[in-house]
Amino acid sequence: MNLKLVIAFILLATLSNAQPQILDKVVAIVGKNPLLLSEVETNLLQQKEKKDLTDADRCKVFEDLLFQKLLLAQADRDSIVVADAEVDNELTRRIQYYVGMLGSEEKFEEFYGKRISVFKDELRDDVKDQLLAQKMQQKVTGETKLTPSEVRAFYNTLPLDSLPLVNSELEIGHIVRRPPISDEAKKAVRDQLEVYRQRVVNGESMSVIAALYSEDPGSAKNGGRYESVMRGQMVPEFEAVAFRLKQGEVSEIFETSYGYHFMQLVARKGESVDVRHILMAPKISQIEFLRAKEELDSIRQLIVSGQIKFADAALKFSTDKDTKQNGGILINPAANSSKWELDEIGQMDQNLVFMLENQMKVGDVSPIIQYVGTDAKQAWRIVYLKSRTEPHKANMQDDYIKLLNMATFERQKKSIKDWITKKSKTTYIKIDSEFNSCKLEYNWTITP
Repeated sequence: MNLKLVIAFILLATLSNAQPQILDKVVAIVGKNPLLLSEVETNLLQQKEKKDLTDADRCKVFEDLLFQKLLLAQADRDSIVVADAEVDNELTRRIQYYVGMLGSEEKFEEFYGKRISVFKDELRDDVKDQLLAQKMQQKVTGETKLTPSEVRAFYNTLPLDSLPLVNSELEIGHIVRRPPISDEAKKAVRDQLEVYRQRVVNGESMSVIAALYSEDPGSAKNGGRYESVMRGQMVPEFEAVAFRLKQGEVSEIFETSYGYHFMQLVARKGESVDVRHILMAPKISQIEFLRAKEELDSIRQLIVSGQIKFADAALKFSTDKDTKQNGGILINPAANSSKWELDEIGQMDQNLVFMLENQMKVGDVSPIIQYVGTDAKQAWRIVYLKSRTEPHKANMQDDYIKLLNMATFERQKKSIKDWITKKSKTTYIKIDSEFNSCKLEYNWTITP
């Protein structure tokens, strides 16, 4: 679901409670669906912080809402339905997002001045309509899959001055060596954690013990407490325990990628829980840590001397399960490709940006770098610069994915335009004179 629309409906609820009511009126009717002035103003409000709004922006928002109302009218004709469970899941997802932003369910309810259950009831019809419109739009555009020849044909229609400028992009890979953790180290930390667990079971304060001994920087200072934990926020092993416990119950010791834990359920609040937990991670000896560095140095020498290719070395030696099967190449989730802009790499590691920009040429392998993975564990890595492009106008050879996305968008846009032209002729559409001056993008047939 589009996050902009999520924000719009949240803002709608905010406006209805936190600000004076504006004088509302119907500014359009599409089929049996009225479009209110308040809907237009609420959608405009979400854009206000981004830029100074113009009359054209207002008209664009108005037309987007006309399209949504036409989708709803056709969904009704086509008997498209949205199950209550789908609406419930979407409401839960949205509430979960905003509870996370505000910190807890209590803060959420304080901010909006109402209980979450009431908030959900008020948004239910809007969310249902939005899901219906989304299903109808998917039916309109279909599953757009373009062939390479179709993408090339689209590229050939673009004037030279309309081709997008592509910033310098890099392809990078890495090989990670994480020191192994001995069975003795694992047993030692479990035994110590069991001592703390027994103290809690026997009545000592979990809060005090967590503050003294937990190695989780995110919760130790709060006595190990996490509030308003909802499904999807934590790693699966943590959630499986959190949502299984009864209030006050202390769990057995369990393992996640971060180490070993035990947990106590503080409170269950609807779809969320408050918990305390204590985390301890097995310790890697300094000898093992330095040995891992020596191993990686040997691997680097094999690559630099040409005795093994980087991709083969990644598959054989890297301990990073997410990249080793891909020859060590890092995939950019934002672009769903192996191409990264420097500012995107900087969000992961600013020091790496300096090295790539100033010290490395294509084909170079970096010196050994100390590395902290997503699981917060210490490791070593070497980085490989596979390719670097210069800033350029988009072309088929280097920027196929970008051009594919552009061509797909244009194909979908044409499908929508044709559909609006056709369906507006058979649907009652009436627009208030307040919007008569708008130059609309699509060919709407307005009912006299």
